[in-house]
Order: sequence, then C-alpha cells, then structure tokens
Amino acid sequence: MTQSTPITPVILSGGSGTRLWPLSTPAKPKQFLNLFGPLSMFQLTIQRCADEALFKKPLIVGSSQHVELIQEQMQEVGAISSAIILEPCARNTAPAIALAALAAEQPADLLLVMPSDHIIKNITAFHQAVQASIPAALSGWMVTFGIEPNGPETGYGYIQQGETIDGTTRSWSAQRFVEKPTEKNAEKMLADGGYHWNAGIFLFRADTYLAAMEKHSPEMLLACRAAMSSKRMENELCFPDPGYFSSAPSDSIDYAIMERAEKVAVTPVSPGWSDVGSWDSLFDISDKDGQSNAIFGKATVIDSTDNLIHSQDLEIATFGVENLIIVTHANKIMILPRGQSQNVKKIVQKLNGND
Repeated sequence: MTQSTPITPVILSGGSGTRLWPLSTPAKPKQFLNLFGPLSMFQLTIQRCADEALFKKPLIVGSSQHVELIQEQMQEVGAISSAIILEPCARNTAPAIALAALAAEQPADLLLVMPSDHIIKNITAFHQAVQASIPAALSGWMVTFGIEPNGPETGYGYIQQGETIDGTTRSWSAQRFVEKPTEKNAEKMLADGGYHWNAGIFLFRADTYLAAMEKHSPEMLLACRAAMSSKRMENELCFPDPGYFSSAPSDSIDYAIMERAEKVAVTPVSPGWSDVGSWDSLFDISDKDGQSNAIFGKATVIDSTDNLIHSQDLEIATFGVENLIIVTHANKIMILPRGQSQNVKKIVQKLNGND
C-alpha cells in the first residue's frame, strides 16, 4: 500500500538529557550516541522514514549547538533533509513542532513528528499504523500513536481511547490523557483496558496543528511565526530569529495542544518501542549473554549475572557480581544497582555541585 501524497517526517533532535550519563552529555546527548551498534538513534530514526513511496525528505528540528553532529550523522547514512531548523534556545516540543509546521511546503502537508531518541524494532508494524492513520489525519484529526502496554509502567503517560473514528480502521478518539500514574493506578488502567502509553509520536496536517495552536497557545504561535518570518537561511540550514523565538512560552505539545484540542485521535500500535529513557530500559531491550548480562564493548564476566556493562574505552572484568549497571566513558566510571537508574540525575547534580 502506498500513499499518493507522501508524508513529511519531522525529526525532533534538540534534547539534551542526562539520564544516560556518563555517555550522554549536553554536547552529545543520547540521540547522537552509538548505544546499540554502528548507528545512533538519530540515524535509526532517519532510516525509519527512508521509503520514498511513503515519505518526503525529512525536516530536522534541532539545537544550533548540535549542527555539526546532525550534518555528520546524516552524511554517514546518506540522508538528505528538506531543511534543518536550528533552535537558538530550548523551548520544548510545542514550539519546535510549530517551526516545522510553518516550514512545510504546503499548509495541508501531513507531518509525522518523531523524537530522535526512541527505538522502534518493528518498522513494518509502525509503517502500517502510520498508513492506517492517514484518513483521520487528512480529515483534521491530530493522531497520536499509543503503544500497547506490556506492564503497569509508571514512567510513561497514558492515553485512554474513546469511540472509533468514522472512515478509519484503527484510530480512536482520545478520551483523555493521564499523567505518569502510581503503580496502583497503572495496574487498574491495564485491568480496565483501552489505555496506551503515550509515545510522543504524532501525525497531522501542518495547518491543523497551527490552527490548534492559534486557539490554545496563540502567544506561542505569534512568537514562532515572527521567528520564521525573520529567519536566516544558509543552504539547507534554517536559523529562526533568536529574539522572537526566545519569547515563545516553553511547553510540551501534550500540555499546550493535545490535552486541550477537540479532534485528537489515538492509533494503537505495538512496534517494539522504547524511549531508552534510562540504563535500566536499555538493559530491558538489549540482547543478553548466557548469564543474562547485556554487554557493550570490552568485558570479561565470571560468575556474574543480570548486569549491564557498557564500556567503549576500558576493558571491564567482573567476578561474582549481579544486578549492576557499570558504564564507562573516557575518564568516568559509574556503578549502581540495576533498578536504580532513576538516580543518575542525582549523581550528575552532585558532580555539578547542585545537590
């Protein structure tokens, strides 16, 4: 099945998370890291939308401080963008997506918005869900993709599906968004059924998104319009005006738009998705050796089980340890128990003197 009007992928690459320290740093955040092998998650995201029958050239939205990384990694995989929009400062996802919508070739262009720091293992299932969502998006719905939950995860937001949408086979109205729940509430949602993890992946027309922003976040839209009207271009590089863009309120697409808009849909999908939000989540999705260790790089393990070892520079040797996360990078080594990777942020704060 092909689509006569290809979709424009919008790849968001401006994040600077510290949850995968010491590998992830503001200078080279996790989307640009080779966590799994030869390709970064940014490069894997680009390859996810390489089918020219379905996709146009991607629009990249990233940070101006990562321009060389973006260009180098695109060149490595032979990818060509329609434009690389470089945010002068971080303003969260709602303004970033507005820049892309304003840069679309035509107002009715379909935009597939994807974070560049997620893993999707089953590309076919993902593409099928995108194609099944096209009728709803063309008719003015803003579609979000809901990951079918495999457990009472408390680290994700949830979307509750409502009624089916006329003319579609797999999309439902989004009845409500639920913030990261307690374990008890997550278990109840799973038992009730009809709830999905919010993956932060969206499909909508550019003009649909801008109209919703005009209604629900007009000040943000005004700032983004002014920033793009006064943009500076250098070949494919687009530099929105720093003064106007910095005046935009900082907010996520969920808070600013999706939780307020009327025609929001959810398409359930189970594509082997992970946001790789922590060292524990990397362990969960990684291949293991015979002792259930996930090893990246050089490591010798003896009588050691259920460990994550990630070492690009040093050779690691363990004896008789279990359930540890061991990560090295340059002159830094981090060791903590598995299941405690949410505390990496505390380590970074302590090292930065912010404890």
